[in-house]
Amino acid sequence: MANFQHGSSFSSLRAYLHALSQTPSRLARRACSVSSSYEEMSRVRCFSGSDMAKTLRWPDLVGFGLGGMVGAGVFVTTGHSARFYAGPAVVVSYAIAGLCALLSAFCYTEFAVDMPVAGGAFSYLRVTFGEFAAFLTGGNLIMEYVTSNAAVARSFTGYMGAAVGVSSANWRFTVGWLPKGFNEIDLVAVAVILIVTLIICYSTRKSSVVNMVLTTLHLLFIAFVILIGFSKGDWKNFTEPGDPKHPGGFSPYGVSGVFNGAAMVYLSYIGYDAVSTMAEEVKNPIKDIPVGVSGSVILVTVLYCLMAASMSMLMPYDMIDEDAPFSAAFSGGGGGGRRWRWVSNVIGAGASFGILTSLLVAMLGQSRYMCVIGRSRVVPAWFARVHPATSTPVNVSAFLGILTAAIALFTELNVLLDLVSIGTLFVFYMVANAVIYRRYVFTPATVNPWPTISFLASFSLTSVIFALVWQLFPPGKPKILILCVCGVVAIGILQLFHFTVPQTRKPEFWGVPLMPHVPCASIFLNVFLLGSLKGPSYARFGIFSAILVVVYVLYSVHASFDAEGDGSIGQKSSDFIKSSESHGDQESGDPIGLKA
Repeated sequence: MANFQHGSSFSSLRAYLHALSQTPSRLARRACSVSSSYEEMSRVRCFSGSDMAKTLRWPDLVGFGLGGMVGAGVFVTTGHSARFYAGPAVVVSYAIAGLCALLSAFCYTEFAVDMPVAGGAFSYLRVTFGEFAAFLTGGNLIMEYVTSNAAVARSFTGYMGAAVGVSSANWRFTVGWLPKGFNEIDLVAVAVILIVTLIICYSTRKSSVVNMVLTTLHLLFIAFVILIGFSKGDWKNFTEPGDPKHPGGFSPYGVSGVFNGAAMVYLSYIGYDAVSTMAEEVKNPIKDIPVGVSGSVILVTVLYCLMAASMSMLMPYDMIDEDAPFSAAFSGGGGGGRRWRWVSNVIGAGASFGILTSLLVAMLGQSRYMCVIGRSRVVPAWFARVHPATSTPVNVSAFLGILTAAIALFTELNVLLDLVSIGTLFVFYMVANAVIYRRYVFTPATVNPWPTISFLASFSLTSVIFALVWQLFPPGKPKILILCVCGVVAIGILQLFHFTVPQTRKPEFWGVPLMPHVPCASIFLNVFLLGSLKGPSYARFGIFSAILVVVYVLYSVHASFDAEGDGSIGQKSSDFIKSSESHGDQESGDPIGLKA
């Protein structure tokens, strides 16, 4: 096999054709090649040129977590979940979803403390399952970030219109020759995205200050809504429907309704994963990351439960407006009638601030994901560059900002919403699997990985069967029996693995508690939530995954192979042990004592 210098696979048509002829051998060499923490924090990180400035502490991370999660989603998902699934028990649905988010946050935290780099889930999967698995999940996550950010920006127009009393239709104009769904031009959304892009390019520290200010304003609006709801609401609405013909009680649709409601409102928690992508810019990862990630999830769970309780008190669950529950409650007679109609304008203003913070945090996260994907050379290294003056990934921030603005300019909100959610849940599922695999199969050259692989496969299969039965089987004793059997089998598999397979690695600074029970609970819950998604999400996931496979085969594997050939990236399965080397400079956030 010829040894090519870096970039030689693309230096000419002849070189590229030669590279394509070697695709099978290169796939065999690169697709499952794993990196190590040592490599990710030293040689790989230097591909960005300048370092990202370490300017963040735990209050910044908590602020980013709150800003990323407490967006406009809660103002919409709460109504739909309460009206059709959980009733007043939507409060419990939010608590269950918060627990699920916290379990996933624990898995992210263990990786982020051990390996404080900007790649988030992409880096975690690359050091565990290899290059191809990381590229496939990371690419889907980037696509979901871009589409969801475009959707969030377009929703800003609507909420800002509600705040000032002007319909969003007056802020958009229609182009007749474009197809329906892509013909409403939204210049406000574009302006918001470009302004946020300039902020995150300028300085991460300044981005944190802007996020803190906007998040504080948003939380004040939320506190106002909660207080108005508790003071003007009626406790009887927790148990009595507006129409006596509808089922009553705190949980009118039973336990299944509560869990289905949890699956719906869980999307309101998505955003904390972006915090882990800022680990490289944290001064003291060992202390700041656990507090920042887990603390923000806990605070958001409390806020969401209070908001759900407030809404449930304002009006009976069967009278809640599914699209705008809080605004309609005040403007349509609930909670005080016409005298409180002005509160709907306040809600619009508060939601507008929430949209800005969630957009800011998500765009910070997407740029750092893509930056580290560029470091791995599976996409052009141009994306990995960090500007020496700003210490931020300016290239990729500007590229993704312009791409997001272009999508938000034309595409309607309902078209975009069909494309989101599955990628994030899939990444959460993969990270939970990765933290178990990394604990039990740390040195694959000396430890047999198949007991752990078999456990993860069988536990996931049992979880999938449980989710399918929950969604597809009609209510009745057979359904309950099958669900109980699946639960017993899953617990049995878990306990058998726990008592027979020893851990080969203990985290030096911070680890997921109750291993492997906590990440297994995360696996089960994320599979359950994936089972609640509709067909369009899976179609999008399948189509885009197929596109990513084609990109990997035609470009990424050859670029990665070239980088390995010139020594930029090695075949690192044999380097796993390096990541257990001493962790030195804790306060500086450089655990291995190396600078890129």
